[in-house]
Amino acid sequence: MVELRTAESIPAVLRKHAENTPDRNASAFVTHLDDPTGVTWLSYAELDRRARAAAVQFSAHAAPGDRMLLLHPAGPDFLIALLGCLYAGLVAVPSPLPGRFSHQRRRLRLIAADADVAAVLTADEVHGEVAGWAAEQELGAVRVLTLDSTADADAWTPPALSQETVAVLQYTSGSTGDPKGVVIDHGNILHNAATTIAVTAMRPGCAVGGWLPHFHDMGLMGLLLPPLLAGAASVTTSPMAFLKRPLLWLRMIDRFDIEISAAPDFAYDLCVAKVTDAQLAEIDLSRWRVAIDGSEPVRAAVLTRFQERFAAAGLRPEAVTPSFGMAEATLFVSGAPDTPFVIRRADTDLLARNEFRPAAGDRPGRDLVACGAPVDIEVRIVDPDTAEVLADGQVGEIWLRGRSIGRGYWGRDAGTAGFGAVTSTGDAGYLRTGDLGTLFEGQLYVTGRRKDMLVLRGRNYYPQDIEHELRVHHPELSGRVGACFSVRSRDEAGGGEEVLVVTHEVRGISDPDRLRTLAAAMRLTVAREFGVPGAAVLLLRPGAVARTTSGKVQRAAMRQLFEAGALEPVAEDVDHRHVAGPVAVAAR
Repeated sequence: MVELRTAESIPAVLRKHAENTPDRNASAFVTHLDDPTGVTWLSYAELDRRARAAAVQFSAHAAPGDRMLLLHPAGPDFLIALLGCLYAGLVAVPSPLPGRFSHQRRRLRLIAADADVAAVLTADEVHGEVAGWAAEQELGAVRVLTLDSTADADAWTPPALSQETVAVLQYTSGSTGDPKGVVIDHGNILHNAATTIAVTAMRPGCAVGGWLPHFHDMGLMGLLLPPLLAGAASVTTSPMAFLKRPLLWLRMIDRFDIEISAAPDFAYDLCVAKVTDAQLAEIDLSRWRVAIDGSEPVRAAVLTRFQERFAAAGLRPEAVTPSFGMAEATLFVSGAPDTPFVIRRADTDLLARNEFRPAAGDRPGRDLVACGAPVDIEVRIVDPDTAEVLADGQVGEIWLRGRSIGRGYWGRDAGTAGFGAVTSTGDAGYLRTGDLGTLFEGQLYVTGRRKDMLVLRGRNYYPQDIEHELRVHHPELSGRVGACFSVRSRDEAGGGEEVLVVTHEVRGISDPDRLRTLAAAMRLTVAREFGVPGAAVLLLRPGAVARTTSGKVQRAAMRQLFEAGALEPVAEDVDHRHVAGPVAVAAR
């Protein structure tokens, strides 16, 4: 097996696989499980040949170091275009397709402008859609290209590449939705992939796969590139196929002997809700060794439900693997496969004072999932205000240092400063993640996001705790998402203190009186369970809560929408002494 940490570049590794094991399966894209023509396989030799041909084509339109915007549906064309960029020394900018909504098209325009792309790469079946978006956004001389099947792979000339050559700009959503491109070089990917391969015991010839979006860090850096660099097989399908029929994911794992797969927390919950007993009896998950849960807050109840439900299909308890990762660290930071996941019930009163201790007796507690031990990366828990490194069991901001950490944000000096943070003792070179957590008995626990933390009447509250408690007490909210945030009270007598606003999606209720009653009951629940009177509760239509492309709730964006009066609730319960709530529109 090639030693990735000392390899020159990604193409160097893939060319070695093509030379040593040309006929081994490298990647498959699944469209129909029950149709022999519904799986498209590429061998390592074919993957290398097509990547070289794509590099020859792209090099006619851009020079090494130029950025190329990749807009593809799920499928093999994306992988060829991505590798073609890397084989040509170009910088790949993977992004979602333009979409129908104005905010999606605007976000993509911001990415294209921020990266100053030289060309747009896409697939034949969506060329018209992408070309229409490019014309609409007035991208000028930027060409929209599809793969040219006549390009000559033998005409490829290897560019000068090293581990320091930039490979990818991985765009993430900022707190207001403005995208920021994390600069990831070949060395970042090689090092992080080596860590992932070692932790998961990935080996040549094994199958790794799932349905995650190829433009998202968990899909690209978790399910696509590591197996290819390991000499394994990457087996993927489209996210839409999974969302339409969650069983497809589990059947893929069974059919292709997939040993390692990954998904956000909601996907595991969806499988529990949608897979019937009859369907469960038809799948065998005993060969699924590593089921990574990451990308969004990992909920203890979801892990437990999934493990218990699918044990009947052979899923082993140690397979379910909570993890922590982020685009700024390429992807993987911590996780502990092959060991049963750990849940600690943390004392909520101590947690509010930034201390992590198991709750004693009947004291109120919050279940937190251990995200495993950090691997090949330095983790420090730091007071975000003083930069003092904290002891184990104290809650602070998670800081990271290591070769997997990206260089910073493309063209953003201010944001990139967070990649070179210095502790109070002068220890330098850390990434400030913005996540809060603690190290306890060697494992990393993530408690929330610093920017989302609510400070109400001098006490700390995690918004996800309030959102979760509301769903527990009000079944009408089950399966939907919410966003809690604070705004400054307009009550001058109260000193303009921060007050709580709750927004939550609701579905299946059309009676206005029932909706108003639910909103009022939710305010009472918050006051009773947390001792904080809610200034406003707004019930919203499904899809109204702002989320990133990976499904994370954007609470800061929701705060901005609330303050701008841009939310359209179907019902509300508002204390107008503190906030000027919007007027509810009729439920549809």
